[in-house]
Amino acid sequence: METKLAIYGGKKVRETPFPNRKPFSSREEELLIQAVRSQNLFGKSGTMVRDFEKRIANFYGASFAQSSTSGTAAIHSAIGVVNPEPGDEIITAPITDPGSVMPILMQNAIPVFADVDPLTLNMRPDSIEANITDRTRAIILVHLFGRPCDIDPVVRIAQKHDLILIEDCSQAHATKYKEHYAGTFGHMGCFSMQQSKHMTTGDGGFIITNDEETYIRLKLFSDKGWDYQYMGDRDHAFLAPNYRMTELQGAVGLAQLEKVRSVVERRIELGTRLNEKISSASGIMAIPPEDNREVSWWNYIFHITAHNPDEFCSALRAEGISVSPHYIKDPIFLRGEFLTKGQTYGSSGFPFNSPYASKKYHYSPDLVPNAIKGLNTVAVVGIHEQMSKEDIDDIAIAINKVANFLSR
Repeated sequence: METKLAIYGGKKVRETPFPNRKPFSSREEELLIQAVRSQNLFGKSGTMVRDFEKRIANFYGASFAQSSTSGTAAIHSAIGVVNPEPGDEIITAPITDPGSVMPILMQNAIPVFADVDPLTLNMRPDSIEANITDRTRAIILVHLFGRPCDIDPVVRIAQKHDLILIEDCSQAHATKYKEHYAGTFGHMGCFSMQQSKHMTTGDGGFIITNDEETYIRLKLFSDKGWDYQYMGDRDHAFLAPNYRMTELQGAVGLAQLEKVRSVVERRIELGTRLNEKISSASGIMAIPPEDNREVSWWNYIFHITAHNPDEFCSALRAEGISVSPHYIKDPIFLRGEFLTKGQTYGSSGFPFNSPYASKKYHYSPDLVPNAIKGLNTVAVVGIHEQMSKEDIDDIAIAINKVANFLSR
């Protein structure tokens, strides 16, 4: 095998492009045509969205499911159920999408960030509990890269402190923790169906719950505080946005739900194969499997522990492998000024600069040292269900080649 790195003039491991992911097929086309031919794309009076919600609830073994326009809207709806007082606190992850954070501020609550495991990048139960105060109302537990967090201890923490537990499963569809799917352990489970997710409607989302009162508030919150079944003629219960899903999204969602578990199983297979093939490479660390949970690999991650991550990834890209170092680069609260400078509602700084806040808040790297450590070494490689074993083997060959060369 060629040992000279491509970045130094050697032969590339991968000359041809990897296959593009193609999440849609004739089944989506079939249901979309049905929706269009119905001459009604309004979800509340159609059949697709209603059927999608019923089938989602059945798939996850939940009593209820509420659709939404995005994963961010799903999180916002869940926080609408919490109904925090201005200045109340909600604990979330420092390594996540803004969709796990901005809805907290949109309900005038204050995000608080628990630290993570530096290897998996998932939230640590002990840090969650250490950040609980008398203003804490809820926990948003974010399952990253298709790997469920340590859910059981977080459930116990939420019960002990009488907090609402929201699971953010945007990157962990149909993924089992012990014998049940992530998203079914908390008070609510929230999912995104943005284009990159295990199942996708381009954008979209849903929330599952077993509590009927929670479901009714989710239903109302997603429709301006009004629903035909739960409110009277044009009565609106409370201030709320419009997050109604259309029949087009519902149609695609139905087709996607039929195959999401097979998508997850294929990603588990490919990710496990890649893990095994790079497990002994010098200067990097594959994240070992855990017996009590699946990893459905929204993206594949590993850590570059004894090399410069940026140089390693540059060399890997030269071998024909798409890879990014550091994921989101910094904790999410440093990726914009909505927290560091309180750019929220006009120039008010609300809720931080208000009589409702119980203290002065600061957001700096010292709050989450493990997150800083993990982001410094992590590398992200895109894998998907339509890749072959040979594709995965090429990724492994390239990682091993670069690791071995740089370790000399």
